Amino acid sequence: MQHGVPTRFFAAAAAVVVVLAVLIAPARAADDDTQVKARAFIEGLADQAVQALTNASVPREEREKRARVLLRENFAVPTIAQWVLGRYWRVATPAEQQEYLSLFEDLIVVTYVDRFTRYSGERLRVTRSVGMGETGDVNVFSDITNPGGSPIDIGWRVRTRDGSMKVVDVSVEGVSMGQTQRSEFASIIQNNGGQVSGLLAEMRRRLQQAS
Repeated sequence: MQHGVPTRFFAAAAAVVVVLAVLIAPARAADDDTQVKARAFIEGLADQAVQALTNASVPREEREKRARVLLRENFAVPTIAQWVLGRYWRVATPAEQQEYLSLFEDLIVVTYVDRFTRYSGERLRVTRSVGMGETGDVNVFSDITNPGGSPIDIGWRVRTRDGSMKVVDVSVEGVSMGQTQRSEFASIIQNNGGQVSGLLAEMRRRLQQAS
């Protein structure tokens, strides 16, 4: 006995520690496993994109089809689109919501087909990953090496649900692309009297320019 504390108290406390260690260990292992899978997911996505979108001999229409498949399979497009629109999602009519989702996906497709058309041997290297706790998300950190240039830091927020993985945000040099687009879209809407129709018109205009 020390300081009036029974010996059996220490025995009970030790037993609790052992039980907690057994319970916590599998959870940590699962977290580590999820992070490994998230890193492999991003590496695989990068390889698929290079193979599918960089062959200049493939017609643009076919490359756009491939980009759309990659986008739908690997990105949580509706989730991203709604978050980017922010509070204006609730303001939009059902018809405006549907057109917005369609235009949002179309803009991503044409943007990335254009970017991969200019591909010149850049390589993506995953460096580390960090679990985001109870959200189930994993931040995967990577850099893109450009021949003759400095590496560019790219971050991927990967959402893990029921064994599936989807990208929900991409950051470049620490700047969230989702947040950047959210601010831009809000500004366009505000400049059009708070009407979502003004944003839709601008999105249609950008698509026509890209055609």
